[in-house]
Amino acid sequence: MRSVPEYRPLPNDMFWEGAVNARWITGAFYRMGRHEWLTDLGWQQMRGDGIARVIDLRNPGEIKRREHDPVLDHEGVEGVQVLELPLETSDNERFASVAVPYMNHTNMYRLVCEEFGDQLRAVFEALSETAEHGTVIHCSAGRDRSGLIATLLLDLAGRREDIVAHDELAVRGINEWHRVSPRKHPYESYQNEPELRRNIAERAQGLQEFLQWLGSARDFLSSCGMQSEDLDQLQNLVRQPKP
Repeated sequence: MRSVPEYRPLPNDMFWEGAVNARWITGAFYRMGRHEWLTDLGWQQMRGDGIARVIDLRNPGEIKRREHDPVLDHEGVEGVQVLELPLETSDNERFASVAVPYMNHTNMYRLVCEEFGDQLRAVFEALSETAEHGTVIHCSAGRDRSGLIATLLLDLAGRREDIVAHDELAVRGINEWHRVSPRKHPYESYQNEPELRRNIAERAQGLQEFLQWLGSARDFLSSCGMQSEDLDQLQNLVRQPKP
């Protein structure tokens, strides 16, 4: 019988059973891959860490269980609210022409900000309502849509210098999952270190260009219609010490 490769954890990984690419971002906020990877124990561990809300950034058609997902006794866990706040709209022609087969690079962050300001505002308004110790954001891989939200949160926290390194961890995290996953991904596969480093460097360049365009996350979210009091609350949350 062939042995199953062991998942190799990365720095700052959160150990919620089944969670993929899960880690602390800043203040009260965390990120991970799709929540269907969590086991019952994983949900309980998340709740034990004070997480009271999960924000799912995926489109409705992506939200489903797959063959190798764990079978749960209960969907989620009492005390954790799951909000579905898609970051994109499927009928946006400009986005659909670029995001092929989906948003998969930091060089698309500006496009998402330009086309989906209302959706971004809704996500950040929900984040400003975070209670207890934290909120988890996630998309599918926990890399790109989650990465845009994490980038803006880190900028709001005054931690712009950490953004590139945080993106690298997300890229390495999902790459490690491709190495051990029982399900072959339709578009991606495990990258060796030289290939991975090239990908990380290209993404870092995309991030630098995006941040130069952005100016500041607070000014951008204000331009999307987010109220000053909500932004003040959000900045208090992103500046909390690491739990």
